[in-house]
Amino acid sequence: MNATLFAVALSLVSAAAYAAAAVAQSRLAGRTDPATGVLRLLGRGAWWSAVGLNAAGALLHVAALTYGPLTLVQPLGALTLVVAVPLGARAAGRRVGRVEWRGTALTLLGLGALLLTAGGSAPHETLSLPEALGVGAITMAVVAGLGRPGARPGLRHAAASGITSGVASALTQTLTVAVTDHSGGPLFSWRLLTVALLVSAFAMGGLLLSQTAYRGGLGAPLAVVTLANPVAAAAIGLALLGERLQGGPVSLALALLGAAAAVRGVILLSRAQARNTERGGAAEEPVAVPVPTRVVIGSPRLAVAPEPMAVRAGGAPHP
Repeated sequence: MNATLFAVALSLVSAAAYAAAAVAQSRLAGRTDPATGVLRLLGRGAWWSAVGLNAAGALLHVAALTYGPLTLVQPLGALTLVVAVPLGARAAGRRVGRVEWRGTALTLLGLGALLLTAGGSAPHETLSLPEALGVGAITMAVVAGLGRPGARPGLRHAAASGITSGVASALTQTLTVAVTDHSGGPLFSWRLLTVALLVSAFAMGGLLLSQTAYRGGLGAPLAVVTLANPVAAAAIGLALLGERLQGGPVSLALALLGAAAAVRGVILLSRAQARNTERGGAAEEPVAVPVPTRVVIGSPRLAVAPEPMAVRAGGAPHP
């Protein structure tokens, strides 16, 4: 199996782990008062279950980043939504709806087009210390702006969660490439220590931001998290890490069409998940409803909605 196929396989398993993580995290968000502090969350088993599953997804995502470029690995985070469709239908005792089938088909077609155009070589470039610090400063400024009080807090927190998780993935790739590099450079340096601290901060920040992003509803925030993550990571890969799309203008047009199809598919799946969650919340008994998202390093999850929602993903990456 070549590096590209191995990266895709690892991304698939990572998406499944992130989807499972969302079960515990969404149940916790649905049963937690919005005013509950972080310290009280840390004392709950459901929180640590979500953290453990997210950690498994993150490790798989990190491994995928070792073998594939950001422009290939990060968009595959949208597969978490696709995995959640049959799982959610089974949990809710229903069939997959027409809108969900359309969303699944568009997402898969879009991701397929992106896979054809993404650079297939294993990553070899890393961020320098000034580049890493610059990326970190810009990310913190963007997140601070999105976190200011104002309208649509769910969408803004979702965007901040997706961006921080995507940046964490990009920084993680620098760590993995540097550690596995056999050029004889030092394994420990100020650059790698700084990058590791930034990864930890952004990964946890993405997790906590995602915990608050869904308290006012799921549909649009879920789509924002799922889409912001690969956009942020791919931007760093294309701008700073020398990643390129394969082919010329034809491949670029195919990539744009694939991205548009994937975006449309993610939006359809997100809306379907929101409607299913609302139906579950209106039922007399708790109903299991899948709500995929990426939390740690990657992206976008399953949810159990016991009451009218104050739901929690995601990202990442997939780190």
